Order: sequence, then structure tokens, then C-alpha cells
Amino acid sequence: MGLYEEWFKKAYTRDGKTNKMLWDDFVPREQKIYEYILSEKLEKLEGTVKELAEKFGMSPEYIAGFIDGINDTQTEKVTLEDLSEDTFISLKIDFEILYKKMVEYKADHLYNLPQWHDIFTEEQLKSFYKGQKSSKTYVRQEKIGRNDPCPCGSGKKYKKCCGAN
Repeated sequence: MGLYEEWFKKAYTRDGKTNKMLWDDFVPREQKIYEYILSEKLEKLEGTVKELAEKFGMSPEYIAGFIDGINDTQTEKVTLEDLSEDTFISLKIDFEILYKKMVEYKADHLYNLPQWHDIFTEEQLKSFYKGQKSSKTYVRQEKIGRNDPCPCGSGKKYKKCCGAN
């Protein structure tokens, strides 16, 4: 069984629920990695899974969980199923994409880190936040009634014009 499968097996129960004890331990450790990335303004995080685990004081399975979380920000995705302790990882950090993904995933403990203010202005962060939130918002257009004037401008009722089909 690979590292990712081990991580997934520990993180989730058979019925798809989360293992609260594991997540309570993992989330603060994951946050420390992001604090390090942001405070150092790293554009790349590289090393074998084992090296990264040692560097951040985590198990290799936890590093697999971290990679799973950051993988959506990568242009070249890491094949999670192939992860082993000897797998070399090269993560490119695009801070704007990373911030927006954190907002999308509602990871407020990550997108509210104070280190973001050393990378972006408050206005930029607000703009990224609002842009990400509105990108997922569906705006329903007002429905045209049968007896309303046709929006094509013909002067006819909708039911006798464009709505006839």
C-alpha cells in the first residue's frame, strides 16, 4: 500500500467521514508548513517525501496529505498513488493561486495567516477573496414571461416571437 493510500485510510472512515483525531493533529502541522512557505516566500518546495517529513517533523503519510492538499495548485500534478518515501517532490508555489484555493476550500485557518500580509497588500487579498467567492456564485437571470415583450426588440410578445419555438 502506498503512502497516499495509507494517509487516506487513516484520514477517512469507510463511510467517508473524517477521522477527527487525525485531523485535529494534522491541521496544525499542515499550517506550520504553510507558515514556513509564506514567511520564507518560497517559490519552490523540494525534496524527497522522507526529507520533507523530517524537515517538518511529520510522518511520510502526513506529507502525502499535505501534497494532496496543495496538488490542485500545481500545473504538473503529483501522482499521489505513486508516492513513496523516496519520491522526489518539486512543488512550485504560486501565491495567488494558493490563496484562492484556500478560499475555495474554506480553509480560513490558512487564508487568514498573518504571513499573507508580507506577500500581498490588504487590497489584493480582499480582491482575491471576493473574486474567488464570486467565481462560484451562480446568478440566476430573470425569467421572461410568456406575455412579456420579446427581448429581441421586435415589439411582439415573447410567446409570439422568440418564445414560439
